[in-house]
Amino acid sequence: MCVCAGMVQWGAIFSIVAALSGAALLASVHKIDEGHTGVYYRGGALLTATSGPGFHLMLPFITTYKSVQTTLQTDEVKNVPCGTSGGVMIYFDRIEVVNYLIPSAVYDIVRNFTADYDKALIFNKVHHELNQFCSVHSLQEVYIGLFDQIDENLKLTLQEDLTSMAPGLIIQAVRVTKPNIPESIRRNYELMESEKTKLLISQQTQKVVEKEAETERIKAVIEAEKVAQVAEIKFGQKVMEKETEKKISEIEDEAFLARQKAKADAEFYTALRAAEANKLKLTPEYLQLMKYNAIAANSKIYFGNDIPQMFVDSGSAGSSIKASAALDVISDQVIDLD
Repeated sequence: MCVCAGMVQWGAIFSIVAALSGAALLASVHKIDEGHTGVYYRGGALLTATSGPGFHLMLPFITTYKSVQTTLQTDEVKNVPCGTSGGVMIYFDRIEVVNYLIPSAVYDIVRNFTADYDKALIFNKVHHELNQFCSVHSLQEVYIGLFDQIDENLKLTLQEDLTSMAPGLIIQAVRVTKPNIPESIRRNYELMESEKTKLLISQQTQKVVEKEAETERIKAVIEAEKVAQVAEIKFGQKVMEKETEKKISEIEDEAFLARQKAKADAEFYTALRAAEANKLKLTPEYLQLMKYNAIAANSKIYFGNDIPQMFVDSGSAGSSIKASAALDVISDQVIDLD
């Protein structure tokens, strides 16, 4: 019985030791997810060692850890009150700050601002900077005039402070929602925007009318220019036709003159050649022959020893004598020329 009781005691002790060992092992093994960096505390003091993604060991029940995200994350700052320079209180429902932490800067930032660094460096700074902006601008500027610049100004201001206070924390972007303003003021702004819209519509309508009138004017000018160009082309065609007719008339006149000149030259040449031919042909012998032929053409001729001269009948005597005399004159001229 004693042996059995001792074995039971030792078994219980072993079970307790195994359970404690298992608990200690489970407490010492921990996991760091991708995109995070592990920081360790021992007795409340931050250790200098950090760890990357994966499984790691630490002293159980003495050392604790926290996982700090180092990838891109979005912090939402909600319901931020803001007082304008005119004393009107407005509220921004949500301001989103997109940021990321460089892994090498995790230890310094956690040491200076704890693992919840975004509360001090982002949330509180957004409240402060936004109130600073509103306090020097009117409601008109915050709500309408400069609203499109708030996010960019807030980003630049936050990044400038973080560069000096917490190097390694990068602001990627800031998105600011439209603030809530008192209902009465909001209705006035809506009415004002409605009037502005009407004004813009009327201005655009006026521009459309002016553009249509300008288009009609341009069309009229183009049409007039087209008519003028067509008239100019037709006038040019008529001028060219008249010039062509004039040139044709001049050519015809020149051709007629050339023909007349050629004809006169030909007649002159013919007469010249005829004169030359006659000069060669009218020899004394030929003229004598022509004389006798003319005499022989008379109807009656009388010959006799006692007749000193030639006698012809009365009907043809005159013409025969004239022909004979003409032949004698021509014969004498040709002899003189020779």
